[in-house]
Amino acid sequence: MKTFQSSKAIQRLPDQYFAKLEKSILALKDKGHDVINLAQGSPDQPTPKHIIESLQEAAEEPRYHKYSPFQGFRFLKEAAADYYKHNFGVDLDPDEEVCVLFGGKGGLVEVSECMLDKGDVALVPDPGYPDYWSGVALADAQMEMMPLREEYHFLPQYGEISEEAKEKAKLLFINYPNNPTGAIADRAFFEETVDFANANDICVVHDFAYGALSFDGKRHESFLEVPGAKETGIEIYTLSKTYNMAGWRIAFAVGNRSVIQMLNKIQDHMYVSLFGAVQKAAADALTSPQDNVDELIAMYQSRRDVLMEKARELGWDGEAPKGSFFAWFPCPDGMTSDAFASKLLEEAHVAVAPGRGFGEHGEGYVRLGLVNDEKTIEEALDRIAKLNVF
Repeated sequence: MKTFQSSKAIQRLPDQYFAKLEKSILALKDKGHDVINLAQGSPDQPTPKHIIESLQEAAEEPRYHKYSPFQGFRFLKEAAADYYKHNFGVDLDPDEEVCVLFGGKGGLVEVSECMLDKGDVALVPDPGYPDYWSGVALADAQMEMMPLREEYHFLPQYGEISEEAKEKAKLLFINYPNNPTGAIADRAFFEETVDFANANDICVVHDFAYGALSFDGKRHESFLEVPGAKETGIEIYTLSKTYNMAGWRIAFAVGNRSVIQMLNKIQDHMYVSLFGAVQKAAADALTSPQDNVDELIAMYQSRRDVLMEKARELGWDGEAPKGSFFAWFPCPDGMTSDAFASKLLEEAHVAVAPGRGFGEHGEGYVRLGLVNDEKTIEEALDRIAKLNVF
């Protein structure tokens, strides 16, 4: 079989760090071991029934079996705008300030392709979601990593960024509630971000994937609530976590009109929008009563509390996440994140995500997901306790 040479763009794409972990988990399962997977980030609950029923009904409509409008049905963009108005008090023009996306991940990759050229810089959180790196690599641009440190509540310190990086930077990625740390940001940080971006002519991309998942009765603010934010950048919101719709691949970007126009243009050349029935169900998810979301938050908070209580019992000191469905725990002294994760998997049959996979400053930590029920989480921590590593 002849082997063809890939493009330089494909060669620049980073390897999937967690592919090796996935293979190790599958290998243990194939040997008959019961592996508890706390490494995963996919919701374990089903999509709410009323959303599924909306899809089923819409799938019976012949008009949705034709090509959808290139930039999505207006009713979905109106639903997104209504959602932002109701939840955040943000006014959005459905035609100019909303872009329907094939999942939030797609938008996060596409925005770099839209805005970066060779020699440009993207400011990227470290640790952070690895797919921020993918679009930067495809654009042949460079990354300037912004360390997220525990002493600063896992918020980037803009004063540490070099003058050269600020001069070359075109994009700034932030993500709160945060993956992988579970940290949240306050209004003051978003205001600082707007000021920093304006002063340096940088577009902000706020990954709001976990926007609905804040705990202890607190509501996490949208970046766009800050005066001037909509002119300064965009926010990407996915239905994957809020409504357990990860496999549906439906999200949207909102904010700066010029960036929305760019995203629409690149997608015009790549897709002819999403299946209309999925768009109809997504619109209904956004505009229907949100009782299921409240129940979801309560469920994740209960799981979080069980995790933190069990961790304290075995002397594992981690900070309770304030948002997302992830917890960020330090490794035992002297152990790297890869070594600790390997030990847990091989000796306790508990999978966690090594912090190094999220960037250099993720070293020394592991990420635990809350996408298992309380009983399973308790069992996982009981297994870890038997290793006597703390």
